[in-house]
Amino acid sequence: MNNFLATLTLFAQEAPVKEGPAPSPLIQFLPLIVIVIFFYFIMFRPNQKERAKREAALGQLKKNDRVVTIGGIIGTIANIAENEQEVTLKIDDNAKLKVRRSAIQGLYQVETKETTS
Repeated sequence: MNNFLATLTLFAQEAPVKEGPAPSPLIQFLPLIVIVIFFYFIMFRPNQKERAKREAALGQLKKNDRVVTIGGIIGTIANIAENEQEVTLKIDDNAKLKVRRSAIQGLYQVETKETTS
């Protein structure tokens, strides 16, 4: 038993390993930088493209276009104000509604169901 303990003591007394130069701080933050860039392209970039596409579509609205609002109201553009921020929608023959241009989701397209036999 004494022999075994002496052997363990000898193995425990090895020379300490010399450390090399410290790694660059840039190398330490590289995984974090890669993750941030990855999330930018996955989360924010597609949203920017869709927002630009929506803004372009809202800029081309004209009188008598059939639109749907964010709240789901479907109407026809009766008038666009001079400041181009307010739009008057004709909902029914006797019903008109003023909304902000930003409240319009887009053009209303009727979805038709095609039956296949």
